[in-house]
Amino acid sequence: MSVLTDSARRDDRATDPSDPSDPTSGPRAVAPGRSLRRRGPAAVLALVVVACVALLIWMSVAGRASADGGLDLPDEREQVMGLTDQFVKRLGTYSPDMLDDSGQMPDYRDQVHEVITPKFASDFDKEVATAEQLVAQGGITRTADVFATAVSSIDDDSARVLVAGAFTDSYEQGTGKKAGTVDQEPLPFRFTVDLVMIEGAWLVDDFSPVSSPDDETGTGAGTEGSTP
Repeated sequence: MSVLTDSARRDDRATDPSDPSDPTSGPRAVAPGRSLRRRGPAAVLALVVVACVALLIWMSVAGRASADGGLDLPDEREQVMGLTDQFVKRLGTYSPDMLDDSGQMPDYRDQVHEVITPKFASDFDKEVATAEQLVAQGGITRTADVFATAVSSIDDDSARVLVAGAFTDSYEQGTGKKAGTVDQEPLPFRFTVDLVMIEGAWLVDDFSPVSSPDDETGTGAGTEGSTP
């Protein structure tokens, strides 16, 4: 579960949100007054197209999908894709208003615990404190959008799902009249998510960021959004 905060650590090293003297500091920071909403529809549409195409190429070229992708298990396919969607959105959605007086995010922890196995929860709990610290110190808000999911393999009690989407981060900068929100560019991601059946319910047992086929051959730019 060490990937939980890799991207956040990268952002934290690159920017100090508390410094009002540099309104464009931080990776992918948007200049003041330049709202993502103005160019959001086009940017999001482009991300959706790229993510969906990448997912299809990734499955076919990398050979990760099984021969039929579990087509003989339509209900199970829908269940694991739906749970994967929930998992990624829950894992990649947090904000300072989730912090309690002790500096933890109990609601965030609970929303993730509800969809993961006890084994995975143990790893998650080791990492979440770092994420909470970054949220508390940097005022970071993150949301997750899922563009596409596809079943790579599935049987009666295990499954692997491929998922593509983007994280969007923002943080508060400045104080008083100079206070404002800095929105960062959406950060695309691609994950493989492993699920298992426990007592009749699907739960996420692990996940990992992956690269596209071009990335794996050294010709691509790499997977930007490696982690929630």
